[in-house]
Amino acid sequence: MRPAAFITGITGMAVVAGLLMAGEARLGGGTAGEETASAEAGEPAAMSDDRAEMIARSVEPAEPPAPGPGDAVAPQPADAPQRSETAAGQTASPAAKKPMELARPMVENAGILSFGERRLQLAGIVPTPVDRICGPAGRQWPCGMMAKTALRLLLRNRAVTCDLQTVEWKETVTTACRLGTEDLSAWLAENGWAEPAAGSPLTSVAEKARQAGKGLYGDDPRRN
Repeated sequence: MRPAAFITGITGMAVVAGLLMAGEARLGGGTAGEETASAEAGEPAAMSDDRAEMIARSVEPAEPPAPGPGDAVAPQPADAPQRSETAAGQTASPAAKKPMELARPMVENAGILSFGERRLQLAGIVPTPVDRICGPAGRQWPCGMMAKTALRLLLRNRAVTCDLQTVEWKETVTTACRLGTEDLSAWLAENGWAEPAAGSPLTSVAEKARQAGKGLYGDDPRRN
């Protein structure tokens, strides 16, 4: 090969390589320049969905971890509002009792009045069963029936006043009842027709009736 031709070939290859490298540099610089110009112009750059989701998760506030068994719990301020309990946890305080007039009471025994299916047990005494028998052998008498009759004769179907929360009570309620100003429980205890309940304030008057032989503690009044 001739030396002149060899030198010419090498020179041409060098020129081509230089042109290729210059073209790549222009392409790279143009891209960088376009991105810089776009940023300076305020135009948003394109972003993939995965990239956006990663950024969003990185700025989300993390939820505080649940306290473990040994973790301390910050105390509530003294004036912090407290949650109110439901009917399952606590019951509302009962309404105050009020004197209510009830007409035509029926006497079930010496201690219980009935108004249809509803009943009132007189407070402070033990109702005397109708089938109670008093007196020694040979002198027994139906004191339970006589006690019921004594209370029925006292009331004579007149209205009584009883302390109740409502006139629509259910089943049996224990309370105080009066005929005028006469307390029915006290009347039964004073006349010996009913025994006092445990801890009743009527214990002393019932004891006086027992010592005097009144009512359940005496003889058959039908023999007098």
